[in-house]
Amino acid sequence: MGCKAAGAKKIYGIDLNSSKFELAKQFGCTDFVNPKDHEVCIGNVHTMRAALESCHKGWGTSVIIGVAASGQEISTRPFQLVTGRTWKGTAFGGWKSVDDVPKLVQDYLNKKMLVDEFITHTMGLDKINEAFDLMHKGESVRSVVNL
Repeated sequence: MGCKAAGAKKIYGIDLNSSKFELAKQFGCTDFVNPKDHEVCIGNVHTMRAALESCHKGWGTSVIIGVAASGQEISTRPFQLVTGRTWKGTAFGGWKSVDDVPKLVQDYLNKKMLVDEFITHTMGLDKINEAFDLMHKGESVRSVVNL
């Protein structure tokens, strides 16, 4: 939703469970990748470099959201940046808690930001192990465990 709000034309959803892609369309994803079918890996420094190098010269922006393994470095040729590409990294979508949380809450209340729709399973505390199993299998987006 953040990418869509920022004006992105292509938004890639990446998940091991392709059944989630239909739901992801509701949140703005336009294209989908299952890493089992491609050589794509979140946190892979080679993929991060390829994302930058595939950006449009002059104004393309690549935003790194995955975390690479400890001690790994990411690099590219300076030409990739001096030709106008932008390489950024983000945590929490770049939101600042003091300034942005009230706006996020208002967007949620106005139904501009979907939150409830991410919940795919709700279960009691006695089913918490099932919730973890769903998470490990990649079969839930978000599970809510009630007391």
